[in-house]
Amino acid sequence: MAFVITSPCIEEKAGDCVEVCPVDCIEEGEDQFYIDPDVCIDCGACIVVCPVEAIVEDTELTPETEPFLEKAKEFYGTS
Repeated sequence: MAFVITSPCIEEKAGDCVEVCPVDCIEEGEDQFYIDPDVCIDCGACIVVCPVEAIVEDTELTPETEPFLEKAKEFYGTS
């Protein structure tokens, strides 16, 4: 399991999540931040500080938010 950053982050990019991540698995992309699903330890620290509530567990993704997991995987070059 990992966390996924979804559409509320697009163009917002507050970056609070990056500062609290204990394993440095969040990076800034062109239009939003991404969580590396292979490095995330599921601590939830990012969820608490996200000012736009853009971060969800991958198990809670809806059909509308599912593409954001794929987008993160593409960003990190994983499958």
